[in-house]
Order: sequence, then structure tokens, then C-alpha cells
Amino acid sequence: QVQLVESGGGVVQPGGSLRLSCAASGSPFSGYSMGWYRQAPGKQRELVATISSSGSTNYAESVKGRFTISRDNAKKTVSLQMNSLKLEDTAVYYCNAPRGPINYWGQGTQVTVSS
Repeated sequence: QVQLVESGGGVVQPGGSLRLSCAASGSPFSGYSMGWYRQAPGKQRELVATISSSGSTNYAESVKGRFTISRDNAKKTVSLQMNSLKLEDTAVYYCNAPRGPINYWGQGTQVTVSS
């Protein structure tokens, strides 16, 4: 079983930056992919970014060039650096740990982009 705890959300103006972190515990970390998803009000949860065990990254088109996902295997953390934030980035952001047939999720952290 995997426990995920996100932190770093908040309120920021358009064009600003935030850094989200996700701390994982309860299972091996370094050999597995990790990801960030988000869900805006009234919308389905969507992929933001993933990072493989080898460090390969994948991003949603809407965040490419603005967001960067990274991981620290020694600390069992995955981070999402978000720059040039837009109003449409407002959502609850969730850390994701796929482990075979089971998807583990954190509780989510709110990111609000508002002028």
C-alpha cells in the first residue's frame, strides 16, 4: 500500500509560480512511475505530468513549457514546479502512484489562480 501526501498549493496571481510536493510512504518508490493529475470544478480529472522510474517525463499539452515534474528517490518525493500560471490552471491537484492494477491517490491540494 502507498500513502501520498501533497503540499504546496495556494492562491497565486496569473503569471505566478507554485511548487507542489508529494511525499510517498509505504512501498518502494524508485522503481515506479509517479504522476500529477488535476480536477477543476465540473470537469473530469486529467493528467498533468508523469515521470518514469528512469526520469522520463510526459506532459499534457496545456502545461508543456510551463510545468516541470521531478523526483527525489532518496526522499521518496515527486514535485511539480508550475510557472506562468493561468486562470485555467485552477484545480485540485492530485499525486498519483500507479502500482500494477491499483492507482493510489493523495488527498489533493488546491491551486487557485486569481487576479
